[in-house]
Amino acid sequence: MEYGFIKVKAVCPDIRVGDCRYNAESIIAAARTAGAEGVRLLVLPELAVTGYTCGDLFLQRTLVRGAEEALLRIAAECAELDMLIAVGAPINAYGRLYNCAAVLHKGRVLGVVPKTQLSGREARWFTPANKKYHDEIPLGSERVTFDTEIEFTCSTMPELTLGVRIGAADMPSALPPAAVVAHLAAEIETAGAADSRRMLVAAQSRRASCGYVYSSAGCGESTADAVFGGHQLVAENGEILAESAPFDAGQAASEIDVFALAYERHRRELPAHQPRFSFSFGMEPRTAPLTRRICTEPFLPQQPQERERELERILTIQATGLRRRLEHTRSRTAVIGVSGGLDSTLALLVTAKAFDMMGRSRAEICAVSMPCFGTTQRTKSNAQRLCEELGVSFREIDITAAVRQHLKDIGHAEGELNAAYENAQARERTQVLMDLANDIGGLVVGTGDLSELALGWATYNGDHMSMYSVNGGVPKTLVRRLTEYCARTGGEALRAVLTDVLDTPVSPELLPAQDGNIAQKTEDLVGPYELHDFFIYHMLVRGTSPRKIYYLACAAFAGRYPAETVLKWLRVFLRRFFSQQFKRSCLPDGPQVLGVSLSPRGGWQMGSDLSSELWLAELEEL
Repeated sequence: MEYGFIKVKAVCPDIRVGDCRYNAESIIAAARTAGAEGVRLLVLPELAVTGYTCGDLFLQRTLVRGAEEALLRIAAECAELDMLIAVGAPINAYGRLYNCAAVLHKGRVLGVVPKTQLSGREARWFTPANKKYHDEIPLGSERVTFDTEIEFTCSTMPELTLGVRIGAADMPSALPPAAVVAHLAAEIETAGAADSRRMLVAAQSRRASCGYVYSSAGCGESTADAVFGGHQLVAENGEILAESAPFDAGQAASEIDVFALAYERHRRELPAHQPRFSFSFGMEPRTAPLTRRICTEPFLPQQPQERERELERILTIQATGLRRRLEHTRSRTAVIGVSGGLDSTLALLVTAKAFDMMGRSRAEICAVSMPCFGTTQRTKSNAQRLCEELGVSFREIDITAAVRQHLKDIGHAEGELNAAYENAQARERTQVLMDLANDIGGLVVGTGDLSELALGWATYNGDHMSMYSVNGGVPKTLVRRLTEYCARTGGEALRAVLTDVLDTPVSPELLPAQDGNIAQKTEDLVGPYELHDFFIYHMLVRGTSPRKIYYLACAAFAGRYPAETVLKWLRVFLRRFFSQQFKRSCLPDGPQVLGVSLSPRGGWQMGSDLSSELWLAELEEL
């Protein structure tokens, strides 16, 4: 339970239809195995105690009494397990039989949730529960809450709340009332059903920003008229974390991050839900090994085909935003500074796409190279080659003399390679672009990316400013992936120049070159961008604490970065993120493409003078 991770498991145990004693043994064995694995929530299928396909035997007292005895035995035998168990069983309440989910914990039946929407022939045996139904029923020697809406809340971790769903018909209903949903089902397997089920589970977990543990009946059910596949799924906020395919192992386990879900629900302002009945339970905090994969590039889907589609969508979003701005301002051209680096390369590719969408000639784009002290022949050549391959107009304006004169005017020695020396070049480039745009009726397209904005790795009123920033919502690692995508989908000559751009070290090229090579490598100074983008995602999108970010980064980048390296650059990130907010408070417009933005208008908002001490203090405790 450390850092908000709750280990959950959906399992379809081996059962015999109608043999409650055998089924109880099988469920107890599954629970003990899960307990040894550190599972804190175990979800079993609908009517697992009896089997779903008992038919008219449900009407017989022998089966119903056997089911109750088995349920109480499961609770008693699992009393030593500090784990919630959601299991399906038929329950007799006041002369009526209900298809129910019982939630067990430490030898007790905490509550019973009856099914409201019966499917198929179930109405022949069961009574549908009224959604307003609330009562207490006798179960063994105790009286147990019997309600269609029970929320189970962990007293030691209030973010962990559990809601229950029963049956396939309950899937697309209203927003789940809790952070985690245990869904007990018994779905027959037909062609295409697994794909639909997977999409529904993922969609429902995304829609409600919740964890979803789905357990369906399988092994042991009667195959007289249908086959049950035992499909088990664990999802979180739209992502399938674990799955056992139909007819496979019948179990799926992972960890659900309830802290992240609580942050997401609050961020999305989802309507608060007040359950009719809330039951509190205590659970001893315990740390289990993290088995879920922590993605090193969390801003992108992991499946190759889905990733390709997402990359194309992002390019289209960027280009569409720029197109609209060009049309609205009636700009005769787009003016863009090209350096031969990654950011300006992507910005130019997006600009070319925007002109294609408008049906305008790419030759109307004015791309400007502005070499100075640190410009290398490699980047200068790549900038020109890229413009030639894209068919845009290219212009070179050497700013060396202008910057030298400016440094002389302010009494700065050219050999003093400090911030003024570097920033004078960046500001001169911005001045050239702005004045050129005014002169030819154009709009300056910004090239800076989200990662640079987060770190403040931009010259204030220099490359920090433009008339429309197409990359402002794109982190550096995604800039690279988008450029790779354009290389894969472009012609051979374009692919060659893009490949060389991708192989060039990231650099602002503001310090003199050494033997013709880049002397100033950004990632040597501020740290690897793949780490910073990971930090950005988990801090801004997931609301993660510094200690937890460190924990996740160590897990994600194990074998690539030692723990001390992760800690070093996380400290750098936090210091820079807090100290550089003033730059983000006056950003140009630009499209939001990933659901996260540092724009002060519709994205991230914070004071420019906030202290980072609390966040850094967390890291000092490690």
